[in-house]
Amino acid sequence: MYYRPVRFNLLPEVIKNLLIINGIFFFATFSFKNTFGLDLNEILGLYLPGSQQFRPYQLVTHMFMHGNFGHIFFNMFALWMFGTSIENYWGGKKFLIYYFFTGLGAAVLHLGVNYWEMMKLESILRASGFDDLSLAMLRTGEIHQGLSIAVPRDILQQYYLKFNIPTVGASGAVFGVLLAFGMMFPNQYIFIYFLFPIKAKYFVMIYGALELINGLSNDPSSNIAHFAHLGGMLFGFILIKYWQNKEDRYYY
Repeated sequence: MYYRPVRFNLLPEVIKNLLIINGIFFFATFSFKNTFGLDLNEILGLYLPGSQQFRPYQLVTHMFMHGNFGHIFFNMFALWMFGTSIENYWGGKKFLIYYFFTGLGAAVLHLGVNYWEMMKLESILRASGFDDLSLAMLRTGEIHQGLSIAVPRDILQQYYLKFNIPTVGASGAVFGVLLAFGMMFPNQYIFIYFLFPIKAKYFVMIYGALELINGLSNDPSSNIAHFAHLGGMLFGFILIKYWQNKEDRYYY
């Protein structure tokens, strides 16, 4: 039997703990950097499989790492703003499952798109004369002198960065929470800049469309993981539909 909370909690338990954990990791990043010279973003951030720095645990830990104060502030504010109603509606256990499922789904789609882009770059490099050894050296940055193969510098840089820049942030899971808010409370008004009202369902659709457009534009200078955001929304939609079908099947 499934019970929903009867009292609205302004700071429900799961969200409160997620805010605390993210805050601890954020301040630990600066403490470890200044005290021990260790960059936790490089250790716990998510790398592309194939990178020497990739570790399986990064699929989870990257969700608790953030690049700067603005990054963590807006992620945590959105988590609280949209997630509070969802956790009160679903309960803590279901919300936590959803949060990690969408966060992992965001990572999977992000890595998949990155891998596809990396393979396109690698095909260009192989066509230009790169072999397995030179590609391996390029991934680690060891190849820098005596390079006689004429390849545009931006191609070399993009290929190197695919393996050496970690992805950090809870944005994928937060976008999943935003999607859930739009589906659970579609006619609830959201005030953009606290002034302009728009229904949640339209806000989510517009935001998702913008992320898709930005992702497809594939701007090499952008450091925003647009497909991670879309992955959070996609996997959130899949899980919500699964739960709805399961309830329709078993609960009358």
